[in-house]
Amino acid sequence: MEMRVNPVRNHRRGFAMTAALASGVLVLSACSGGGGGGGDGADKSEERSKADRAAAENSSDARITITPKNGADNAGINNDVAVKVKGGKLEKVTMTAVKSGDAVEGELSGDGTSWKPSNRLERATEYRIEAVAKDGEDREATENSTFSTVSPDNSFIGYFTPEDGSTVGVGMPVSLNFDKPIENKKDVQAAIEVNSSSGQEIVGHWFGDKRLDFRPQDYWKAGSKVDVKMSLDGVEGANGVTGVQDRSFSFTVGRSQVSTVDTAAYTMTVVRDGKTLKTIPISAGSKENPTYNGQMVVSEMFKETRMNGATVGFTDDDGEGEYDIPDVPHAMRLSTSGTFIHGNYWGAPFGSGNTSHGCVGLKDVKGADDPSTDGAWFFKQSMVGDLVVVKNSPDRSIAPDNGLNGWNMSWNEWGGRGAVGPGPGPGGDARPHRPEAPGGAPAPPGACVMSRTLRVFRRARARRRGPAAVRWTAVRRPPCGTRRRTPRRTPSGRPACGW
Repeated sequence: MEMRVNPVRNHRRGFAMTAALASGVLVLSACSGGGGGGGDGADKSEERSKADRAAAENSSDARITITPKNGADNAGINNDVAVKVKGGKLEKVTMTAVKSGDAVEGELSGDGTSWKPSNRLERATEYRIEAVAKDGEDREATENSTFSTVSPDNSFIGYFTPEDGSTVGVGMPVSLNFDKPIENKKDVQAAIEVNSSSGQEIVGHWFGDKRLDFRPQDYWKAGSKVDVKMSLDGVEGANGVTGVQDRSFSFTVGRSQVSTVDTAAYTMTVVRDGKTLKTIPISAGSKENPTYNGQMVVSEMFKETRMNGATVGFTDDDGEGEYDIPDVPHAMRLSTSGTFIHGNYWGAPFGSGNTSHGCVGLKDVKGADDPSTDGAWFFKQSMVGDLVVVKNSPDRSIAPDNGLNGWNMSWNEWGGRGAVGPGPGPGGDARPHRPEAPGGAPAPPGACVMSRTLRVFRRARARRRGPAAVRWTAVRRPPCGTRRRTPRRTPSGRPACGW
């Protein structure tokens, strides 16, 4: 039995050994298989390295940089945008407004290494730039950026007068009216440079926190040129509010003309370059509504314009204007509150009495088509920026911020030698801003104070026109080239340029 049993035990032992050997073979095979897999991985790694080396060899050396960077906001609208490349040249740059799809024109530098927009960008607008460049071996590189420009709420601009390229009289100041209150007046004023070919010292003065005027101590020298540089882009005007303008403008000062109105003598003497041209009979403001005294700058000129008493508070018991003249001839604005020097065809005692509501009247004709009248002659001889000086009126001097009339301040009051202060007018002067009209409110632009003899133009005409009669002050064409019903205006009352 032992002989019969032993073969079985040996068989089992042999089976175990076989299994062990088989298991060993499997283990060895597994290890061997791992070693074989490592060889394949090395081959693949080598292949990847070769591919990386080939890609590196084919990669462009051109490196494009776009500012502002992708995702930026509150970017400036003048000089913040630029595309530059090193190690190559720009082939194509496309810039578009994301919402509208409008393309932005740009300028490529002569060497092909930089690009910038040709014009000022719009505020509160998202833009996208796509740039393509090639290196010396014609290998291409691309770069993109999407960003947003500063919003109107976080920026300010200054509307300026006089117009760029204009010729003005010797009294025209440089006047800027900002669309936001300015807290950092010193920084803003320092960013505005005004120079004259005459060499005159020019100093700025603030009227409140939104208006800044510049002038020399005395009137501009005739024939001089004035250059203004506004470097306001990025200048903080108030907390979180920065400037966006970076531009220059200039104007020429014409001949010197100063006309003196003597309300006691009922005359106006016109002097040009020191020589008297003519003495004209006038009719100024009545005893009840006298004309301001002082130096006043002509800020607007109209061959004909409409004037309505209701716009300056001269009304009847039923609220109708005491006068409504649709075609006042040869009108020239002297103040924001409504003082004009203009032609008069409805009648006044020229040379012998003062009967108007504050304006200076000259004899004229209806239609403004007779060049022989005093009104037509003076209009032809005048330009924006000329001075009209009123004296011997029972009224006080005009406030320096009522129009472009800062000449009514002494040089020390103005802030000679560059002082930055609050200045007269709103927020800085104890002298009240007297309204032209009764009721206590300054007259709106385009309004005039005129003689009570104009009652002939009152109710009957208004009734004939019916309730739809429109009593609005003349709408002018803004010098910027736009037309709108209520144009933005400078302190002179005139539509203003800002860009």
